[in-house]
Amino acid sequence: MGKLAEATIFASESVAFDVIGARYVRDVEPGELIVVNDSGIRSFQPFQKASPRPCIFEHVYFSRPDSIAEGISVYEVRKNIGAWLAREAPVDADYVVPVPDSGVPAAIGYSQESGIPFELGIIRSHYVGRTFIQPSQEVRHLGVKLKHNANSALVDGKSIVLVDDSIVRGTTSVKLVQMMRDAGAREVHMRIASPPTKHSCFYGVDTPERAKLLAAQMGVEQMRDYINADSLSFISIEGLYRALGDERDTGQPQRCDACFTGAYPTTLTDLSEKERAASLSLVASR
Repeated sequence: MGKLAEATIFASESVAFDVIGARYVRDVEPGELIVVNDSGIRSFQPFQKASPRPCIFEHVYFSRPDSIAEGISVYEVRKNIGAWLAREAPVDADYVVPVPDSGVPAAIGYSQESGIPFELGIIRSHYVGRTFIQPSQEVRHLGVKLKHNANSALVDGKSIVLVDDSIVRGTTSVKLVQMMRDAGAREVHMRIASPPTKHSCFYGVDTPERAKLLAAQMGVEQMRDYINADSLSFISIEGLYRALGDERDTGQPQRCDACFTGAYPTTLTDLSEKERAASLSLVASR
C-alpha cells in the first residue's frame, strides 16, 4: 500500500510507487481486506487467522531487487544469499561472474564474502525476456544465445565462479557453461543462489511440470555432469532462511518453500495419489 498526495495506491511490488513518485506505506497482510472510501481507510480480517506463508522464491528471483518485500530489501537479501553460498560452497577461482541480471546481487555477495573479484564475464542483451518459460526447447535455446554473450577477453584462461539464481530445466545452465568454455575459461564452477528446484509451483508461477525439472530427475553430481561444470553447488534451504534473517522451523513453517521441499501450504487436490504420496515421503525424509 502506498500514498500519492491524498490518493491511496496498491501494487504488487513497492517499485511501482517509485515510478510515479508515490510513497510506500506498508505491506497488505495475508487475508487482509482494505476498504478505501470518502470515510478514510479501514482494515478488516474477515477470514480465520492462519500462519502467513509468503513465497520464498520472491526473494530469490521474482521480485525486482529494488523492491521492499515483507519490510526487507530484496537486494540485500540476495547479497546475503550470495554470502551464505560462499560460506557453504567455497572454491578457488580468479573471478566471480554473475549470470545477468538475476544473478548479480548474489554474485556481489559471493565476491565480498570470498574475496574473489567480481567481474562481468557475461554481457546481457536487455531485449530478450525470461527464457525458462518459453514454449519450446528450440525457442529457449535461441533465447539463451540472444540474451547472453561471453566477455571473452576477460574469461580466457581464467577459472570462474558462475553465479545464477536457480536451475529449472537446465537449458540455460548448459548453454552458459559451454559459452564460458568456448570463450576460453579454464574452469567453470557453478554456484546457485537457491536450493534445487524439485517441485512445481501451483500458486501462479509458471514453472514446468515436475518431469521437466532437472533437480527432480537428477542428483547434484548428475546435474554437474549434465551441465558440464567443474563443480556445482546450491545454497542449502537452511542457508536460504538465514540469508533472510530466519532460522528454518520445520514444525511451524514460516514461508512457502514448496518448490524446494515439496511442503505445500495447501492440499493439492489435483495431484494423483501416487504423486502426493511421493511428495509427502520426500517431506518426511527431510
